[in-house]
Amino acid sequence: MKYWRAPYDKSEIKVPQGEIHIIKDRCKGCGFCVEYCPKDVLEMSEEYNAKGYHPPQVKNPDQCVNCGLCGMLCPEFAIWSILKEEKEN
Repeated sequence: MKYWRAPYDKSEIKVPQGEIHIIKDRCKGCGFCVEYCPKDVLEMSEEYNAKGYHPPQVKNPDQCVNCGLCGMLCPEFAIWSILKEEKEN
C-alpha cells in the first residue's frame, strides 16, 4: 500500500524483529504456521522429522516481526518466536 505522505515520526518507529524457534520432531506438518504467517517467513521443508512429516523452516528470517501468530496457531506447540535483542551502537 502506498500512502500519500510519510508519517512525521517515521524515524522514531522501530519495527520489532523476531527470532523463530522450531521443534522439528514435535511438528505434525499441518502447515498452519506457513499458511497464516502475515510476512511469509516460513515454508515447508523437504526433510522428514521423526514422525514422518515435513516440518516448517524459516525462509525469510529478516521479515519476522514477532507477531506470535505461528505459536498461537500451532496445535502441537512446536513453534514460537521471541523478540530479537537490538544491538547498541
